[in-house]
Amino acid sequence: MDTRSRFATHVVENQPPPLLPCDLYATDAPLREALAREGGAWAEAEIAAYGKLAGGSLGECSQLANANRPQLHTHDRYGHRIDEVEFHPAYHELMRTAIAHGVPNFGWRHADRPGAQVARAALTYLHYQADPGSSCPLTMTAACVPALRHAPDLAASWLPRILATHYDGRHVPAWDKPGNTIGMGMTEKQGGSDVRANTTRAIAVGDGLYELIGHKFFFSAPMSDAFLVTAQTDAGPTCFLMPRFAPDGSRNGMRLQRLKDKLGDWSNASSEVEFTGALAWRVGEEGRGIATILEMVGMTRLDCLLGSAALIRHALVQALHHCKYRRAFGKRLVEQPLMRVVLADLALESEAATALALRVARAVDASARDAHEAAFARVATAIGKFWVCNRAVGVAAEAQECLGGPGYIEDSGMPKWYRQAPVNAIWEGSGNVQCLDVLRALRREPESAHALRAELALARGAHPALDAAVDALDAPLAAADGDGLQARARWLVERMALCLQAGLLFRAGYSTLAAAFCVARLQGHAGLAYGTLPVDAPVATLLARAWPQ
Repeated sequence: MDTRSRFATHVVENQPPPLLPCDLYATDAPLREALAREGGAWAEAEIAAYGKLAGGSLGECSQLANANRPQLHTHDRYGHRIDEVEFHPAYHELMRTAIAHGVPNFGWRHADRPGAQVARAALTYLHYQADPGSSCPLTMTAACVPALRHAPDLAASWLPRILATHYDGRHVPAWDKPGNTIGMGMTEKQGGSDVRANTTRAIAVGDGLYELIGHKFFFSAPMSDAFLVTAQTDAGPTCFLMPRFAPDGSRNGMRLQRLKDKLGDWSNASSEVEFTGALAWRVGEEGRGIATILEMVGMTRLDCLLGSAALIRHALVQALHHCKYRRAFGKRLVEQPLMRVVLADLALESEAATALALRVARAVDASARDAHEAAFARVATAIGKFWVCNRAVGVAAEAQECLGGPGYIEDSGMPKWYRQAPVNAIWEGSGNVQCLDVLRALRREPESAHALRAELALARGAHPALDAAVDALDAPLAAADGDGLQARARWLVERMALCLQAGLLFRAGYSTLAAAFCVARLQGHAGLAYGTLPVDAPVATLLARAWPQ
């Protein structure tokens, strides 16, 4: 017996092969069908191409970018202040590929075609599954466009670079680059979501410029070329575009204090910053800064919804992939009755999340030309962000458990998604903020309440449980005010979301899945944990649709 044979303790078996590379678009029937249903099928060739990249080389870049987190350099070796963040080359490759393929700009470059923002939403959904961290600056770059249009001169000079398909990560002025990225900063220590409590001041200094003095406690993507920020003028909170370099090409008065040591989102940098006379241009009217920047926030909230739907999808795929290969007690895990119900329940959640996310994307896409869709987008974006982002946390935990012990180990990839899951629920307004925003819209904007009722009515008669749940919303929708209703806002918005999701599943033709959704989510014939669907749930159908590999 040779030495190798003598000390051979075991043969590696009963382990799944690597998930990547895989085609994230071709294997995602709910996404493909939603893309067609919501008007983006004309862009399928571009989206399909990106599905291969997202499930291939970009996934490898993400592993490197997350393993080599951004590093802050406040000074150079000689003591000069430089305020630079160093990223691993893999991060730059993620950004370069995404921008070249239209992740932040596709919707605006094809704005004359209905469904352009639906197509961008699909690209965003796919990129998030490759790397959620870099999705942050991509989202902000896409979302800045409506706000910047309040300053036509700025829009004329900046938008051609913002909408370009070129990425340039150099530390040089924006106007010396072929393409630009945009970050944002609203949150301050004392205010949080209460932006009116911000204390950063803006002082007019001539030539259309203002000097900003203050701080931001969360300052996203600090190596962007410019930032939309809010600051106080005599008229109240005002929106500004602040470049990283001053107009004369010198470093602007923006000092990075530290990078946030975040739970997840590791490939991207988030920071704390002080403004020491940073020069900026006003965007929109003085005192109207919150309304102006909320046009950007409306888009970033959509991408929070899309990102969480994508996370739910990817967590499901990881769990299904593992369970299709792993054997226990004489069967593959995916053949075990209880595991099948758990996986089917996660698949049902994913179907509903994807359907709602793409429907909201269509409403946002149509807002400029359809008042009804604009009114629906106003309320549905907040409903969807609250509910889908909330559900992503539980799905990530359950999918991780499907892998067992390996799912708790970094090289399985699951811990990254578990850490990532809470961020979209927090970013751009926590769950409470979204629910209060829904009540505010219903109270102040009757057209939003009308649009929501009209959307819910489209599936009237499809299922008794759905009809009963929609009818139960009538009284609180009519009130939409008062402390008692505010205390019940989470319940109300949750029911709105579930009714919207059920209706969308029925209208998409998934009557069997939609009926199971109604029984489990609206009638309460399932438990509070995943994997508690009724015994007659369409488990086989859900699993077959979820991952045809």
